[in-house]
Amino acid sequence: MRLGIFGGSFDPIHNGHLLVASEASEALRLERVLFITTARPTHKTPIAPPEARHEMTVLATADDERLVASRLELDRPGPSYTVDTLEGLHRGWPPPLELFFITGADAYNDVNTWHQAERLTELAQLVAVTRPGYTYRMDPFFSSRVHTLEIPGLEISSSMIRSRLREGQGIRYLVPRLVEEYIVKHRLYR
Repeated sequence: MRLGIFGGSFDPIHNGHLLVASEASEALRLERVLFITTARPTHKTPIAPPEARHEMTVLATADDERLVASRLELDRPGPSYTVDTLEGLHRGWPPPLELFFITGADAYNDVNTWHQAERLTELAQLVAVTRPGYTYRMDPFFSSRVHTLEIPGLEISSSMIRSRLREGQGIRYLVPRLVEEYIVKHRLYR
């Protein structure tokens, strides 16, 4: 099994996240991409509660059989460390299992500060997603161990969506329709 791991706070999940997963799935010949909603990220504090962020991820991934929303980090106590997630997947999935940890290239700017960062390269192939013209810097240990995947650029971010909502602006076409409806119904990010 070639399994993509796409973790994040997804606060909220948006069409850029879905594009990344779709492009990675095709380029890396992945059978599935797990969207793992981080319950308690160590590098930021999400606005929406973990369950709401996960429910939006379920809605966003429902119509693509390659994409699967996972509760792995939500159901585990304590902080959310990527190394623990990857180890848990190796224990929970039948072999042979090949993991591809997918994240934005910007996250690799400080990957050397992550919990047991060097162990990540033993557990998964690391994939840095970037867009045309984007440059990033990386710790030398990781620069030769991270694969770069360039995808079409979508200038969408969760923080931009939250800002638009606070300012009373629309988010249609930035997030899946069901996610937009969920945000409105639950009055998130106002």
